[in-house]
Amino acid sequence: MSDDKKPFSVKARLQSFKYAFNGLKILLGAEHNARIHLVVAVIACLMGWFLDISAMEWLVILILIGLVIAMEIVNSCIEYICNFISPAIDDRIKIIKDLASAAVLIVAIIAVICGFIIFLPKLLLLI
Repeated sequence: MSDDKKPFSVKARLQSFKYAFNGLKILLGAEHNARIHLVVAVIACLMGWFLDISAMEWLVILILIGLVIAMEIVNSCIEYICNFISPAIDDRIKIIKDLASAAVLIVAIIAVICGFIIFLPKLLLLI
């Protein structure tokens, strides 16, 4: 074992959860879009419960919620790194940030489309 490798530690693994939850706290405290995604996720879950969606539909909804939130986290990381590297306005940094933002947008659009596919037929049956 090299000097830079530390032995496995349960305490260190548990500490990593603390860091991850702190990251979620930072995300929800600092990123307005993340809060919007969270509200929409709660609404989707309530609708899923109310409309009694199938197990497969739950899997799709939950995977997409996780994917949208994870992409928002990655986008926020990229923005923080870009702002650290180049606090001044730079067209190259703008491209990087816009591309990261576009990734979130694509996943969110797909999530909305899947939500319509799952929920719309069930809502129409209620009318």
